[in-house]
Amino acid sequence: MLVVMQAHASDEQVRAVCDRIESLGLKPHPIPGSTRTAIGVTGNKGAIDLGVLESMPGVVECIPVSKPYKLVSRDVKEEDTIVRIPTPLGEVAFGGQSVGMVAGPCAVESLDQSLAIAERIAAAGVKLFRGGAYKPRTSPYSFQGLGEPGLQVLAKVRERFGLGIITEAVDNESLDLVEQYADVIQIGARNMQNFSLLKRAGRAKKPVLLKRGMSATLDEFLMAAEYIMAEGNYNVILCERGVRTFSDFTRNTLDLSVIPAVKKRSHLPIVVDPSHGTGRRHKVLPLSRAGIAAGADGLLVEVHHQPDRALSDGMQSILPDEFDQLVAEVRQIAAVLHRVLN
Repeated sequence: MLVVMQAHASDEQVRAVCDRIESLGLKPHPIPGSTRTAIGVTGNKGAIDLGVLESMPGVVECIPVSKPYKLVSRDVKEEDTIVRIPTPLGEVAFGGQSVGMVAGPCAVESLDQSLAIAERIAAAGVKLFRGGAYKPRTSPYSFQGLGEPGLQVLAKVRERFGLGIITEAVDNESLDLVEQYADVIQIGARNMQNFSLLKRAGRAKKPVLLKRGMSATLDEFLMAAEYIMAEGNYNVILCERGVRTFSDFTRNTLDLSVIPAVKKRSHLPIVVDPSHGTGRRHKVLPLSRAGIAAGADGLLVEVHHQPDRALSDGMQSILPDEFDQLVAEVRQIAAVLHRVLN
């Protein structure tokens, strides 16, 4: 259910409604808007007596929300959510008129490797660095990441170049460490329905980038985001990274059609990962351009200065010169759509 407050409702009136909702054994989620505050209500097992809330000062109306994902839905919040990530170099925003860019290697392999790549990313004007310290791999014999030493490398990247850090947590224990080191917590495709991890991310104080599972429907994707928001973390960025199909010429099929579908159903920003979405270096630039043209709020791109020596996913990592070209092209495409790459 959604409780819509008057445009000039006071903080005290909003707080009183939230207290009343809690007294009913439910959970309130105040959602400030450009003109008024709405309060999402979760936890109800059946119908709520609307008269209890509609008669309270400052309340305009109570609206039932039919979709299973309440807080993610545009029924609850009509305008786009803009997730703002502070970095030493300045704020990066995803959503609305802002297009964000994240780049870096698939895995943190060493300090020298990470610094060399980060230098090129910072020189291109990008403020967010991605790199996996924990790597869930299909084979148990593949490189699994450096763990906390990898997070320490990422901290040195931030210190040296001022870049914000996005890195993946694979379980509750690693998320505790990731929250200490990172600016954004990534939940990977394999963990999209790891519900205990989603709940833990919902209690974190950092934004969460949630990747779509390789076989997930749109509703399943949005319900996974609902798990995070239901715990009180409303700074969620969705990420399309390709789904598994019968295609035999690409690692995954990058489902760009999900972008307008998400935009219609949800207020959350969505970014595209063309590296995992294709698995081939020569496809990353054209699919990045297409993603921005389709309305994506940003890109998550793998970059490596020596991809032939990469310990993880070198085949899909673009070279720094190619990344420079990509940033220039994305900036131009965004401008055509009256958006800004930040």
